[in-house]
Amino acid sequence: MMDPGLNGEMTRIHRSRSADHLFIVFQKLLPQHLLSRIVGLVANSQINWLKNLFIRTVVKRYQVDLTEAAESNISAYPSFNAFFTRSLKAGVRPVSGDICCPADGVISASGLIENGRILQAKGIHYTPQKLLGGDAADYQNGSFMTVYLSPKDYHRVHCPAAGDLVQARYIPGRLFSVNQQTTTGLQDLFTINERLVMEFDTGFGKMAVIMVGAMIVAAIQPVWRDQPFQARTLIEEVFSPPRTFAMGEELGRFQMGSTAIVLCQAQINWLRQSQEPVKMGEAIFTRD
Repeated sequence: MMDPGLNGEMTRIHRSRSADHLFIVFQKLLPQHLLSRIVGLVANSQINWLKNLFIRTVVKRYQVDLTEAAESNISAYPSFNAFFTRSLKAGVRPVSGDICCPADGVISASGLIENGRILQAKGIHYTPQKLLGGDAADYQNGSFMTVYLSPKDYHRVHCPAAGDLVQARYIPGRLFSVNQQTTTGLQDLFTINERLVMEFDTGFGKMAVIMVGAMIVAAIQPVWRDQPFQARTLIEEVFSPPRTFAMGEELGRFQMGSTAIVLCQAQINWLRQSQEPVKMGEAIFTRD
């Protein structure tokens, strides 16, 4: 006879998986880009009572630490997006190591790219070719780290290692949530969603930093553009001469939460592991 406790746990797991499946199906049915545009309009609203209400709600709901922000007075932000993409006080994110974490968040997966496959979640993999939307031969046996940014986190992405940005590619796509439910249940999530791929030459070989868009992310804006990319339009940029970035220098920002992925040509023994909380600038690799 099956242990009642084990039977109850199996029932709970089954219900959880069913709920996750329904959540993914629901997302597939949503008009994702239309919803994101509507949210984007509201998030850019400069109506004081409306933007202050949204900011207060997020601060309270997600326990946002405003003591780190360059501007701690929420009334000083002209819009919700200005608050969400806020800058930090000087010195609160010191940069260390030879490769640093590109963003605040939680490491959802990390390790080696084995036989051209990157781990998304237990039992789910995707390929560097699909992620980059181009040639990925340099990364077939390299390393990767995936950082999930929640609504409470600082939403700017920074360069993990000093290097030269040689090309960038904005790839239009879907806008599925990148939370745990979807990450563990939707194959090729990060290669389906819209994303910005930035490719660098570094002292460790080739490196790519990918900013992955998500549900109600109104825009991805790199530092070299005055406006965010327009959805549904593939844009490829080649930098000649390359743009040089220092380790820890800002690359771009998300409006709302999402994911940053780092690919390295080299096989890296990461200092931080999956499910660990991280802050931008923390060392994730140091040479022996």
